Amino acid sequence: MYRLCVIPGDGIGREVVPVAVRALQRLLPGLQTIQLEAGWDCFTRHGTSVPQATLEQLREHGAGLFGAVSSPSGAVPGYRSAILTLRQQLDLYLNLRPVRSLPGVSTRDDVDLLLLRENTECLYVGRERMLGDDVTIAERQISRRASERLAACAVALAPQRQPRRITLVHKANVLPLTCGLFRDSCRSVLEAAGLSALVDERLVDVAALQLVQEPQNFDMLLTTNLFGDILSDLASHWGGGLGLAPSLNLGDGIALAEPVHGSAPDIAGTGRANPAAALLSAALLLRHHWHLPEQAALLESAVDAALALLAGQSTGTRTTALVEQRVLEHLQRLA
Repeated sequence: MYRLCVIPGDGIGREVVPVAVRALQRLLPGLQTIQLEAGWDCFTRHGTSVPQATLEQLREHGAGLFGAVSSPSGAVPGYRSAILTLRQQLDLYLNLRPVRSLPGVSTRDDVDLLLLRENTECLYVGRERMLGDDVTIAERQISRRASERLAACAVALAPQRQPRRITLVHKANVLPLTCGLFRDSCRSVLEAAGLSALVDERLVDVAALQLVQEPQNFDMLLTTNLFGDILSDLASHWGGGLGLAPSLNLGDGIALAEPVHGSAPDIAGTGRANPAAALLSAALLLRHHWHLPEQAALLESAVDAALALLAGQSTGTRTTALVEQRVLEHLQRLA
């Protein structure tokens, strides 16, 4: 029996998440779902962006689908980002960000990379302080344990992906203690697993340039939380942009699928949100948490077919409902 916590969140999350849930129900008859709250709207109602009940249910059920979160542009007393809270409270220490060429939306057809982002540390620990009136300080945390866990995930994924190359991305020339520890810890785990021939390194600025110039040369990338956030967003251009980018937050026995796009308040309620990122995030949940690669491939194929079919239509006609219709039709034929 498969169980899923459904957290629509804010804005278009409430429109795209139900589409992904219906696709999962087509692939997993009998899927049990429970609706939960998190996000900015939740904070305005309850004074917390992630209620304790949401954390408890996710721990119990083990799988979740989170839609989108709105965040204020400045500090709000008592508020902390819902997705950061979920990642840290549930120890979702790995963030998977695949980028591949998608039919009808990608500008090239040779990109297929997987970015593994450490998901709990770096500047995202949220330790900031004032030093007098004119200076602020943010602390960056990098630990051997978190770095080794990330590399161990790469080792676990290598047999199914068969990577041509595993690239460690850092800035150890400027940050020799934090980035140096990250690089050396990851490298030792990969080398101990017999993958040393595949391992190379890039400084983060060089990696950014090469992801623009020659993305086809990358396969698996391992990096820290902040660098992973930036590089995965940059690389998403080759998969149609942030609006189509999927991700999966993974911990021990627990996973939270999350389309990368935001809450998009400018189009919320118009029926124009593309649910492809939520659908592809659900496919990651199928493949990496429930270990159902055939069902994941079916869902990805259905999304690809729908995007290819809709590519020739004007943007105004590519509605949420139409994308869902095409995906479900293809799922029915493929099944």
